[in-house]
Amino acid sequence: MRALRSGLLAVALLGASAGCGNADGREDAAAQAASRFAASLRAKDAVRGCAALAPGTRDELEHSSELPCARALPEAGLPLAHQLRGVDVYGRQARVVTDRDTLFLSSFPGGWKVTAAGCTPRPEKPYQCRIKGG
Repeated sequence: MRALRSGLLAVALLGASAGCGNADGREDAAAQAASRFAASLRAKDAVRGCAALAPGTRDELEHSSELPCARALPEAGLPLAHQLRGVDVYGRQARVVTDRDTLFLSSFPGGWKVTAAGCTPRPEKPYQCRIKGG
């Protein structure tokens, strides 16, 4: 009985730690999501780009432009990034810095999604982003 309880505790702890994921795994997953988004912009594949956006970001883009996402995204004037410079993950949020852009992402049940793009830093103020969730 004692061995069974110890085994169940080990399985529970293993499951809990696997569910949280390690920082490197989360950083890699966020970087991959940002890279796929950037690739969709370079390929002018707005359907894939829109699929990479968080629901609130997609909704805000459509609302503010009064166009469907597939038409609004190419008109947003987002920079075409080619190279990853850095990734910072804070819980379920990430910042991905590329050679030409800064993107913000959130972790959803289906993976990382872009919550803001076309972001530039401003001294002592929040980033200014071309697209972001509402």
